[in-house]
Amino acid sequence: MSSLDDSLTPGAIEAPAKINLTLEILERRDDGYHGLRSVMVPIGLYDRITWKAADRFRLITDDPRLTSDNLIERAFRAIGRGEIRLEITLRKAIPVGGGLGGGSSDAAAILRAAMSGAFGALAGRDWVATARALGSDVPFFLVEGPALVEGTGERVTALGAPPPWWLCIVVPRASVDTGEAYRRLDASRGRLARTARSQSVSLRLGEALQRADFAATQALMQNDFEEIIVGAYPAIAQALEALRAAGAERPMLSGSGACVFALCETEAAAREIERRLGGEWRAAVVPLARTAVWAGGR
Repeated sequence: MSSLDDSLTPGAIEAPAKINLTLEILERRDDGYHGLRSVMVPIGLYDRITWKAADRFRLITDDPRLTSDNLIERAFRAIGRGEIRLEITLRKAIPVGGGLGGGSSDAAAILRAAMSGAFGALAGRDWVATARALGSDVPFFLVEGPALVEGTGERVTALGAPPPWWLCIVVPRASVDTGEAYRRLDASRGRLARTARSQSVSLRLGEALQRADFAATQALMQNDFEEIIVGAYPAIAQALEALRAAGAERPMLSGSGACVFALCETEAAAREIERRLGGEWRAAVVPLARTAVWAGGR
C-alpha cells in the first residue's frame, strides 16, 4: 500500500434521509436544469457507511441495485480518491427511489468525512461546487440541519435547529425516476409564469419552521410534483389516502416521490397514525434529525 493508504484508519459515518416541506419547481434553464426553492429537513432515518483498509477500492452494500457507479464511488472520484485502497460498506435504511435523498446523503457523508481529514489532506477545495457536481441535493446535506435550498441546489441557507417534531413515513410499492418526474411536470404545465421570491411559500414556511409554529408550517407545506406524480402512480395516491384515513391532516409527497409522510407535532401523534395504518403499509416513525452542529438549539 502507499503511505497515504497506510495512514488511513477505520471509520464510520451516518447519512440521514430528508424530507421536502416545500418544493417549488421554477423555470427550466438554458443549461437544462430547473431552478427550485425548497425547505428541506434531515430526518432520523439513516444509511450507515463504514470503511477500512483493503488491497483495493471496493464497495459492499446490502442493496444489489447500488453496486454499479454508486454515488459513494462518484464522491471518492470527485475528491481525487477514486483509487484509494479502502473497503467501503454501505448499510441501507433509506428507500431507493423514494424521494428521501439517500444517494445524495451518502455522497455528502463521504464529503463530510473527507472534510474532516478521514481520507488524507485535501486543501483548497470548493466543497459546495464538488457537492453540486454530484447532485442537486448533495449541498443541502453538508449543512446538517434544516435549510432553504435555491438555485439548482447550490444556494443553501441554514435555518437552525429543527423543532422537536415527528413524522410518519409510508413507503409505497413504487419507485419514481426523477428525470421522468421533471418531464411529466414540464409537459403538464407548459410555460411557467415567474413567481416573485418575496411571495415564495418556501420563504414563509422557513420562517414558520424557525418559530416552531406547527400550524403555520403544516398549512404552508407544498410540493409542485405531487399532483402529477399522484396522477401517474396509483400506489402513491393510495398511500396518501391511507395516511388521511389514519388521521393525517396534510400528508404529502417528499421530493419527486415515491415516499409520502405526515408531519406531526409529537411522537405520540405519529405513532397513532402508524397504528391506524395497520400492517398493510411499510411505515416508519422518525423525528426531525438534530445533529451536533445544531445541538444548542431549541
